[in-house]
Amino acid sequence: MEGEWLGQAALKVKRWPKDTIAAGRRHTVGLKSDGTVTAVGDNKYGQCDVSGWRDIVAVVAGNVHMATNTGNAHTIGLKSDSTVAAVGWNKHDQCDVNDWRYIVAVAAGWRRTIGLKSDGTVIAVGRNNEGECNVSGWYDIVAVAAGDWHTIGLKLDGTVTAVGNNRYRQCNVSGWCDIVAVAAGYLHTIGLKSDGTVTAIGLNKHDQCDVSGWRGIVAIAVGSNHTIGLKSDGTLAAVGWNEYGQCNVRDWRDIVAIAAGCAHTVGLKSDGTVVAVGDNEYGQCDVSGWRGIQLPGK
Repeated sequence: MEGEWLGQAALKVKRWPKDTIAAGRRHTVGLKSDGTVTAVGDNKYGQCDVSGWRDIVAVVAGNVHMATNTGNAHTIGLKSDSTVAAVGWNKHDQCDVNDWRYIVAVAAGWRRTIGLKSDGTVIAVGRNNEGECNVSGWYDIVAVAAGDWHTIGLKLDGTVTAVGNNRYRQCNVSGWCDIVAVAAGYLHTIGLKSDGTVTAIGLNKHDQCDVSGWRGIVAIAVGSNHTIGLKSDGTLAAVGWNEYGQCNVRDWRDIVAIAAGCAHTVGLKSDGTVVAVGDNEYGQCDVSGWRGIQLPGK
């Protein structure tokens, strides 16, 4: 049930994006055109147990940076009736979304889940040690993104708000304007502007914020320490940490949607197939057999 009062803005700037591919720390999720979901990769906590899901319209995956003591993840599905499904690691109640209603978009970070309601308000469950779930006062929100320890909200007027860890100034987005999409990584934040350029703030140790030269970008995806941009011609730009080859996407073509996990990158092609590069220790890049993945905006 999408709020009518946001309708015109939603149409104008592609609000309430429905993510049809998602990447976590060690797993990858795909939404099929029939509303079912497929997943590959680490299933230690059941985060890939999505075979019973039906009537799904968007998927997101909890991500986390590559530390030896982390990697547990969860998977969230937004249903056609605006309720939410969840599987996977639930130590911090990040999967306790059964009572959510009127949800139009979802985001998943490490140990938490964010839901955008049709009235432009936001709800959150999960770990809140650094205030990353303090979103109860937000309003006029049209998109949400979750980093490891910070949460980003895109407002109807194209400005951006943020809560959570700000050690590397990754929440210093109050001056941003004309933003149409947001994404968050381990310790950095990315915004896509209405003119197809990209802005970034936060940790730049691996040059993951070096996006000032990008042009013609229509979508963004952020891994722990790398940033991916989808160009209007179906090719990709990539910057940042590339130890696992997760930025080796320059030869990709016909891409219509992108997702980034901790150290892998996923692309959905116009024919409904999927490509992936990067860390494949848990088989999270084994998507070559996928078919019929839902195209965005369909």
